[in-house]
Amino acid sequence: MLKAALVFFIISLVAGFLGFSGVSAATAGIARILFFLAIALFLIFLILAFMAGSVLL
Repeated sequence: MLKAALVFFIISLVAGFLGFSGVSAATAGIARILFFLAIALFLIFLILAFMAGSVLL
């Protein structure tokens, strides 16, 4: 998911450089959503891993 966010970010940079501000804003928004979604999933799985580890001990 972070790879997709990075791809959208690069597309946003290239589109902004070429003057396509609408496309740049849209892809930047998508990249931001994917980035925060990836962080949220990481934190959820990290909490679940700690909870599973404490049950086994």
